Amino acid sequence: MENIEIAGVLEELGDLLEINGSNPFRIRAYRNAVRTVLGLTRSLSAMVEAEEDLTELPAIGKDMSAHIVELLETGELARLAEVAAEVPRSLVQLVKLDGVGPKKTKKLWESLGVTTVDELEKALKDGRVESLEGFGATSVEKILTSIEDFRRYSGRFLISQVDELIGPLLAHMREGPGVERIEVAGSYRRRKETIGDVDLLVQAELPAPAVMEHFTAFGSVDRVVAAGDTRGAVVLRSGLEVDLRVIPGRSFGAALHYFTGSKEHNVAVRQIAQRQGLRVNEWGVFRMPEGVDPDEVGKEEGERVAGGTEESVFDVLDLAWVPPVLRENRGEVEAARDDSLPDLVTLEDIQGDLHMHSTWSDGKASVEEMAQACRARGYRYMAMSDHSPALAMVGGITPERAADQWEEIARVQEGLDGITIFKSLEVDILRDGSLDMTDEVLEALDLVVVSVHSLMDMDRVSMTDRVITAIQHPQVDILAHPTGRLLARREPFQIEMEEVLQAARDLNVAVEINASPHRLDLNDVHAHRAKELGVRVCISTDAHSVQRLDHMSYGVDQARRAWLNKGDVLNTMTLKQMQVWLDRRKGTSA
Repeated sequence: MENIEIAGVLEELGDLLEINGSNPFRIRAYRNAVRTVLGLTRSLSAMVEAEEDLTELPAIGKDMSAHIVELLETGELARLAEVAAEVPRSLVQLVKLDGVGPKKTKKLWESLGVTTVDELEKALKDGRVESLEGFGATSVEKILTSIEDFRRYSGRFLISQVDELIGPLLAHMREGPGVERIEVAGSYRRRKETIGDVDLLVQAELPAPAVMEHFTAFGSVDRVVAAGDTRGAVVLRSGLEVDLRVIPGRSFGAALHYFTGSKEHNVAVRQIAQRQGLRVNEWGVFRMPEGVDPDEVGKEEGERVAGGTEESVFDVLDLAWVPPVLRENRGEVEAARDDSLPDLVTLEDIQGDLHMHSTWSDGKASVEEMAQACRARGYRYMAMSDHSPALAMVGGITPERAADQWEEIARVQEGLDGITIFKSLEVDILRDGSLDMTDEVLEALDLVVVSVHSLMDMDRVSMTDRVITAIQHPQVDILAHPTGRLLARREPFQIEMEEVLQAARDLNVAVEINASPHRLDLNDVHAHRAKELGVRVCISTDAHSVQRLDHMSYGVDQARRAWLNKGDVLNTMTLKQMQVWLDRRKGTSA
């Protein structure tokens, strides 16, 4: 059982305990344990196998350690079964809905007998929810919208979740008999934000029954869907479906291209091939005899001219190799033909992280711990951008506390060489577009990040005006997570991004790709439009812990999907260049 699966079980148990009205301290213990497990860089399975003491981990006491060991040994948790005998496990789905939560879930269950999303939807539409205490017409509309979002993302996984789930399977398959090479294709290889299922390609000589047997014997397999000679499919305990195809070496490159997709990209490539008298499929590239209809022959008929490698497929079509992240038929085939593909930004290009949080608001690490971690990642600068006071529930920094934090930043900076810490805040954009901080504090900051965290149900015109008004403040540098979305949980709020991006260009304000895999906001389409308009894009993690600084790679993937090169990204600048850019507002005031 992988860390993410263990965290999921503990989170479910915590939710059920909260619905059941259990001891708040016990519930908090499960919440804290989940955060610890998700933040680990090592497998709990490996730690237990090495007989390490799990209680030495933060928030993991004897009971929690015993839970983890039980899960690893049996795949089940007796305590969860006990609680589920009192509280329906399906209620956990309700907890995840925006606008519900554990307390409202309990009220819906006890007052209306609602236990599933379908039952809740019916109760909402029948008017039975609106009259309950704590609900109302606005709440009902919000929950109905959340149910639509829930169904839209049902069965899909965040790319970060798939990264964790697929790693052990890849390691398992590499040890399989006859396996020469293994690659992940599909939307995962294109680094899409969410993944429905995973396509694995194994290179092996056919027939290869031992490969399929090894695949279906993987320890996390919950159900075998199919297990043929060259194709199999399993569902993991997490619910993730994985399809496996066994491909001979002569066709592996063609298959990797074909199964990476997207469908639209493949169609565009096939059209290029047809104009050259060639046929492209998952088995290779073939030249057909004149007058032969390619649709009336077998998959491998004709003269094979390419297919062993992906590069050979592109070469024979007179195309430059297209990075998988670009294969969405958004002009990449034409650019490959004209040799004008972008030199995409890389993780190594990133010089600093300009959005993160510390214990001064809702972060889990101190300023010094975050700074040390940024320096360890090779960054030349960072911005300590804790929340402003409007987010009272996370202990946002008031104007009075700001100077105290600056003193700590100065102390940390004095003892730390090789990295510059910029004084920053993530300032809330209020209803009317004004900023949740005094001008005196804003002018004293090195960098100002602004974002929307409230009133996300505003209409498109009002929200657009609100955001543009905010970035017109002369001290604003970066607009963070510009559409407010939470993948698989909350859709973007209504906003006219074209107008916002044009305003950002005119005001010389950067827009953020929030690298948290739960956000990845801007999306790739909006980020590409920012590039077209000449708007600087900043890739930042919004990290609330040291471990989440590693999410930078997801932001870089998103930027690459948007065709961004190094020059498009603000935080690829050197320290000197960044300081010059920040000084553009020196001497201005509201």
